[in-house]
Amino acid sequence: MKFVITGRPATKKNSSRVVRRGNFTRVLPSEAFIKYERDAVKQIKALQLPTITGPVQVEFLYWLPDRRWWPDLVGLLQATSDILQTAGIIEDDKWILCYNLSRICGLDKENPRAIIKIWPAFEDKGE
Repeated sequence: MKFVITGRPATKKNSSRVVRRGNFTRVLPSEAFIKYERDAVKQIKALQLPTITGPVQVEFLYWLPDRRWWPDLVGLLQATSDILQTAGIIEDDKWILCYNLSRICGLDKENPRAIIKIWPAFEDKGE
């Protein structure tokens, strides 16, 4: 399975917010991540892809619009994995066994995006 999420890839951890209500404290993701996640889940659900159960391998390729707020790759991998689970593409992100050649590919001001490739863990990835 291969598809594209358009928009500036964002991590959950950059600019996280601490919310305190009485004795209750909670760390929330950044506003940028919440917006990106909402948009990404909407894009993925519109594709009507099946849910993959069991072990998978993935490859995430990222293009950013500029060098401002440059994310770390591990944060992007974690955020994208969570988004795939939230969107119902993978049953649980704990089943991602390999991130293969996932990477930040470079800059594309006009079309920031993430290309997502997913296949069962014990099959050749093919193309």
